[in-house]
Amino acid sequence: MSVLPGWRAAFRIARRDALRSKGRSALVVAMIALPVLGVTAADVTYRSSEPTLAKTLTAGLGSADALFSSAGLGPVPLEQLPDLRTWGTPPGAPEVDSSTAGPVDVPSAFPEGSRYVTEQPVPATVTTRHGIANIEIVELRTSDPVVRGKLDLVDGAYPEGKDEVVATEHFLESAGLAIGSRTTLRGPEQTYTIVGSVELHSDLAANALYADPGAVVAPWKAASARDDTIAPPNPGDTKWLVRAGAGVTWADVLAANEKGVLVLSREVALDPPPDSEVPLAARAGNGFPDGSVELSAAVVTVVAMAVLEIVLLAGPAFAVGARRSRRQLGLLGTCGGDRGQVRAVVLAGGAVLGGIGAVAGVAAGLGLTFLFRPLIEDWSGSRFGTLDIRPGELLAIALIGLATGILAALAPAIVAGRQSVLESLTGRRGTRRSSRVLPVVGCVALAGGTALAVVGGTAGDTQLVVGGSIVAELGVLACIPVIVGFIGRLGSRLPLSPRMALRDAARNRGRTAPAVAAVMAAVAGTVAIATYTAGVTAEHAYDYIPTLTPGTVALVVTPEAEDDQFLLARRAVEQNLAGIGDRADFGRVWAGSDCSVYYEDGCGTVELVKPTGKDHSCPLQGAGARKLAEGLSADAHKRLMGTPACVDEYVQGSAFDSGTAKIVVGDAAVLTSYAKLDDPAAAKALADGTPVLLNPAYAQDGRVTLKAVHTYNEADKENRKLHPGRARTTTDRLDVYVAPAQYAATPGIRMILPQRTADRIGLHTRDHGSFYSAAHPPTDAEQQAVSAAFAQFGSGAYLQSEYGQSSRDEDVVLLILALFAGVVTLGAATITTGLAKADAEADLTTLSAVGAPPRVRRTLSGFQCLVVALTGVLLGTVAGIVPAVSLRLIDLREAMKSMRAQPMDSAYTPIVMPWETIGLLALAVPVLAGLLAALFAGKRLTLTRRAV
Repeated sequence: MSVLPGWRAAFRIARRDALRSKGRSALVVAMIALPVLGVTAADVTYRSSEPTLAKTLTAGLGSADALFSSAGLGPVPLEQLPDLRTWGTPPGAPEVDSSTAGPVDVPSAFPEGSRYVTEQPVPATVTTRHGIANIEIVELRTSDPVVRGKLDLVDGAYPEGKDEVVATEHFLESAGLAIGSRTTLRGPEQTYTIVGSVELHSDLAANALYADPGAVVAPWKAASARDDTIAPPNPGDTKWLVRAGAGVTWADVLAANEKGVLVLSREVALDPPPDSEVPLAARAGNGFPDGSVELSAAVVTVVAMAVLEIVLLAGPAFAVGARRSRRQLGLLGTCGGDRGQVRAVVLAGGAVLGGIGAVAGVAAGLGLTFLFRPLIEDWSGSRFGTLDIRPGELLAIALIGLATGILAALAPAIVAGRQSVLESLTGRRGTRRSSRVLPVVGCVALAGGTALAVVGGTAGDTQLVVGGSIVAELGVLACIPVIVGFIGRLGSRLPLSPRMALRDAARNRGRTAPAVAAVMAAVAGTVAIATYTAGVTAEHAYDYIPTLTPGTVALVVTPEAEDDQFLLARRAVEQNLAGIGDRADFGRVWAGSDCSVYYEDGCGTVELVKPTGKDHSCPLQGAGARKLAEGLSADAHKRLMGTPACVDEYVQGSAFDSGTAKIVVGDAAVLTSYAKLDDPAAAKALADGTPVLLNPAYAQDGRVTLKAVHTYNEADKENRKLHPGRARTTTDRLDVYVAPAQYAATPGIRMILPQRTADRIGLHTRDHGSFYSAAHPPTDAEQQAVSAAFAQFGSGAYLQSEYGQSSRDEDVVLLILALFAGVVTLGAATITTGLAKADAEADLTTLSAVGAPPRVRRTLSGFQCLVVALTGVLLGTVAGIVPAVSLRLIDLREAMKSMRAQPMDSAYTPIVMPWETIGLLALAVPVLAGLLAALFAGKRLTLTRRAV
């Protein structure tokens, strides 16, 4: 006998039951659709934003067939890979000096019948609403269809004359300009009208102007030829976007290479020839990787936990449904239905609602991705091009949703099949003792999984980390019923509504535990990623080397600047920057001829001699450094790297010129405004002519050794007359005031030298700039205004700011993770509250019958939601820490390996808890879930007869 008629009836019963209980069915569908929605949106977003080769080619070529360019070596034969990742000259070819190479006739390499447009950038300074800005002007006929896909018009029109340009939207925003505004190219003073706004699909944050070929570079060169005071342009290399009738083949590329031309062909890159036809690849063998990227340990772990979350989120969906349908299932038994048919009806319900949830989730995921596409593109900094929808992947996601629905109905189906007909008809649930074995197994799994993940982290085994994390989370899941039961005992001293909510959660653990597990799974994944990301952020912050102290801007003048230019520059800064405070002037110091001016044929040097021995020499450099590093822990290495002896052994940059000795001339204002050292004794020392040493490692017995080599350049006519003959070397032992050790890392300054002390030991000095304490770094408008003021008296001054490490991307990632977990937590808790309300209609009816006001029912619903959300968030936080810590242990292992090979490399790999994210999840989200549940709880309840 065929089983199809039986299943047909089961599906018919399930469909009618779903339509009869629309509210409960909607909740079940939402429970299944929620993870499907998230995975669908993530899949489409990832695929659309993934920089595939085709998208990269479109961003670089537009709609052209190929990009031709000169290699800069003259008309000599070249070899290249099909995608132009690597190129070079053939073996045995003579070396070519690019500075003396002849021109290359690039258009002669185009295929017959081709048409092209040229692209040539030139750096320039243009006027803005606020002042002036340094940007790039590109000569490119933007109106040509060949450019479409590379650059597109957003608003306005394309240039139609030599005095018209289009600008990127980001430049218009930062410059305070709009379509119709005029901007002037500084130097030749050529004025252009902005007639449109454009965007580069691959770089939405680009600051650029686009003009037709011949509109900028040629008239600029002509103006420079007429007027010697106008600096000539410095344009970049010209490139040709070529559209050929039959495309650009590999044979065309090889022919162009023979003429010294490089070619990036769309056809060749997408369908490359075999390596045997590529001379460079044939010789290299497997030396060039295919560009495939392996998934990181973090991605693998997150994906594994996401799959587990999808399975768990639908857990409570059918536990209530089966209980609500017990009478119907009992009637099925009285009509001759066996246990298999009862199970089939429940499973069919899972298939029906799972299928609806899967389809709804996929559709909603596609809709939300389309709706929020502009926001995602703006955050990523590039356009998708087209939404990359892969039917096979979406079908797999929908099937997972369907399978989740069926699996969620499996346990209720088994329970329903075991119930007697009498139990089903009377509605009595019976009393079942909780399993005593399951919590023990859960504790063992939690401890074993945690240990396994930690071992995997220390051993660098990603599979162990993934497996251990999942086992640990499953262990927590197994303990949830016991935890829920324990929570129920905490309500004895609470008011009525929270006491009832806690007891209801403990009494109906079959409904509460899966809901808590769903919230826990969502929060665990988020906490894992957030904890890992917070640790990486702290690591990057530690590795970041600033060029100025925080809260400081520096006005710097060049050696060629006149004294009056310095005064005008200070006035410009003080008039145009908001929020600046005290000023501290400082100067440069040197011996002999100034190396900033006479750097080719000899100049003097100043050296602050570092003593040797303990507390002076860095043990992580020189002989014995590797042996020492092998016995250091990461914390011990970090402490050693932070000592004055090692702290300035890094390769450090500086926003101003203080020489290799890092000595500036200044007074007490430099201490307070720049070094942030508020020490009256140090200020008095400077006033008395005693230098202040910020790095104690250079002092011995309160003194430093200053060695100066007074070499004078032949071109330094003024000073050479005073110091003829050979260079002389002087060594001075100076008493110094030694600052505390924490000031050894002050960017750019190792010692502050009073002016009279510099004069006494025969060193040359000159004003170099001013430090200002600032409440915030200069805005784009302020920077442009200052630059415009500087330009009025020449180019001898510039403004430097310390913007700190850019952490915007990481902050946004943490915010998105917190919002995602919050939405899932709200959804799971709210849906579970709805299921609890549907399951507890008899109890609510009893409350109404005994005169309970609607306020009690609302607060009861709110506290039921709060209990589920808060319990799940707290357990998820604990479960999410395990994979995060294990992954950081893998990073620590790699960092220690690198440090022992190069002892000066940092091994700092912190584990940082993202308390803001955890606080948002642990406090704000559960409270919000409870308030929403209380707000939308029904005020009226229809009284029904209770089952007896």
